[in-house]
Amino acid sequence: MDRSIINKLLVLSAGVFVLGGCTVDQEPKEIIRIGHNQSGNHPTHLGMEKFEEYIEDELGEKYDVQIYPNELLGTQTNMVQLTQTGAIEITVASNSILETFNPKFEIFNLPYLFESEEDYHNVMNDSSITDELFLGTEGSGFVTKAWLDAGTRNFYLRDTVVETPEDLAGKKVRVQQSPTNVRMMELLGGSATPMGFGEVYTSIQAGIIDGAENNELALTENGHGDVVNYYSYTQHQMIPDEVIVSTIFLDNLSEEEKIIFDKGFKLMQEVQHESWGEKVSEAIDTIQTKQGVEFNYPDVSIFREAVLPLHEETLARQPELRNIYKIIEEKNKK
Repeated sequence: MDRSIINKLLVLSAGVFVLGGCTVDQEPKEIIRIGHNQSGNHPTHLGMEKFEEYIEDELGEKYDVQIYPNELLGTQTNMVQLTQTGAIEITVASNSILETFNPKFEIFNLPYLFESEEDYHNVMNDSSITDELFLGTEGSGFVTKAWLDAGTRNFYLRDTVVETPEDLAGKKVRVQQSPTNVRMMELLGGSATPMGFGEVYTSIQAGIIDGAENNELALTENGHGDVVNYYSYTQHQMIPDEVIVSTIFLDNLSEEEKIIFDKGFKLMQEVQHESWGEKVSEAIDTIQTKQGVEFNYPDVSIFREAVLPLHEETLARQPELRNIYKIIEEKNKK
């Protein structure tokens, strides 16, 4: 664990205690820390703010919810580790990151797993599919209490329009820190460069990498559109973000409190989903009119064909995922 992150948490905890105005006959409030890697204007943060408002309205005498955006508490991997130990109560982590903690999460990282955004949402909202994964990490120190929309991932490069996989040959492209994403780039002919989200802007700007792959909000909310020229709609992945919660924290809640927190997580998810489409529409306008990034729409079937071997590789390595995979295939056909 990064010692600087631990020290930062200790300083924050000390500061919170002092600022809390605790007196001799007043119990200090319990701090609930929420960490994520997005900006304060992102749909994820908006959902968190609604969660904070709800919890403090219901349980404000006991709990103080504090949100830390922009990787203030470390990278996603750091924050997941801190959540496992109970140092952070709640973290938003990409499904890609979680596969390194539980390989079953690989299923939702597969490229071109879903035929449409509607199919994606139908699957993620089906607890008969997701519970096995979301609640199956209790032994790792956390469980998933909500899933957040992260849109469709596409490639964006500084100097290259991506029309075919051949355009990625020799290009250093940032991917999330997961074996599935690294293998996907290998099949597409690019050079996968796993790194934390907070490093992407300066790495593209300095020429360390040629570009990255993400949704449109990465270009506006995180400024990546200022350092790239092309955004190519390959639509290769729809990967959710998961709201993971420390089991240490959950185990200390009363049954009544658990019900209130579950309602809060549901509200967080609803607000995040509702604001997603609006924010993406705003981002597309900004990308084209203010950042001057050029959009292109390649034939995705070429990319799909190139990465489909990854599906069978994953299922051969994890045959227990075949049932979930089959259910998703059936939902795609409806």
